Formats: sequence, C-alpha cells, structure tokens
Amino acid sequence: MPKSSILVLYDYNTFPQACSESFPESFHSLATLRWACICAFSPLRHSVRPSLEEVLSWARSFEMMLRSLEGREVFRQFLRSEYSEDNLLFWLACEELKKETDPTAVDEKARIIYEDYVSILSPKEVSLDSRVREGINQSLAEPSNLMYEEAQLQIYTLMHRDSFPRFLNSSVYRDLLASRSATTKRLKGKLLPLLTRLGE
Repeated sequence: MPKSSILVLYDYNTFPQACSESFPESFHSLATLRWACICAFSPLRHSVRPSLEEVLSWARSFEMMLRSLEGREVFRQFLRSEYSEDNLLFWLACEELKKETDPTAVDEKARIIYEDYVSILSPKEVSLDSRVREGINQSLAEPSNLMYEEAQLQIYTLMHRDSFPRFLNSSVYRDLLASRSATTKRLKGKLLPLLTRLGE
C-alpha cells in the first residue's frame, strides 16, 4: 500500500461525516468506505496543505517553490510583509500572458501588465533597468505574449537572490516548517498502532 494512501486512510477518522455523506449506503464495509474516501479525498488533501517533504523542497529550489501553489501563497505572504508582493504578482501575470494565444487577449493583458507594474505612474511599479523598460515601451506598439520575458527574468532573479534567502530565514517559513514537522511526527505516532493492527 502506498505511504500516501495509508496517511489518508488514517485521516478518514477525522472526517467520517463527510465520507458517509459522499457515498451511498451500499458501502456496508467500513474498510470499503475508507478506500472510497482515499480516492475521493486524496487530491483535495494534497491541494490544501503542503507536506513536510514539499515544504523542505522549497528550501532546495526557488523554482520548485514557485511551481507549487502552496509555495507561491506562502512566499507571497512573506513578500507582503516586506512590501514587495508586486514582484511576484508581476511574475505571475507574465506567466499567464505567455500562455495566451489570442491576439486580442494578448494586447489587453500586455497593456494591463504595463499599467499595473511597468508604468512610472503605477503605485505597484516593479524595479526594472532602463534598457529593459525601453524595450517594453517599444513593444507596446505591437504587443506579444513574450514581450515581458526579459523583464520577468530580471524580477525572477531579484526575488531569487534578494527575497528568497530572507524568506527561508523568516518566521513565515520557519513556523510552517515546524508545524508540518510536528504534524508528521504526530501522524507517525498514531499510524504505528494502526499499521500493527492491519498486519495482524
């Protein structure tokens, strides 16, 4: 049995009402109902709270943290405390723009990004050097989904080299790490008797 399945199997005891309401009365066996809960709730569990392993992986790779929905949210919380949340929001907006293929949508999104994060009149203006900024100004005549690629890399580098090390040493990250470590220890302690009974 996969380790992740065992964890969710045990966690069924924390939401019996949700499981019983989600499945028909044909599940006469508690074991059968528990396995049904594994299938239904495993994706939800993974999307809501990061595991200890995932939280630890963020410290090894900035890119891995940005790929994680939970990682981005925690990092955003930290950036907000430093008044630099707009760097991440700009990076995410550029990611969305790169996925866009419709010319009309590209034009609209490119201009919104400019007004929100590049214009010197915007309160959310990100820090870009003059060369990159000039290139963006020229691209506005014919916007493309890649027009912010160099600016995005510049902000990515800024977050990686400047904000990320402070994030790893912040109470935001350390508290989350401690919380997930404690949860993992509690689960292991509670799982041992269960696994013993399952093996009998």
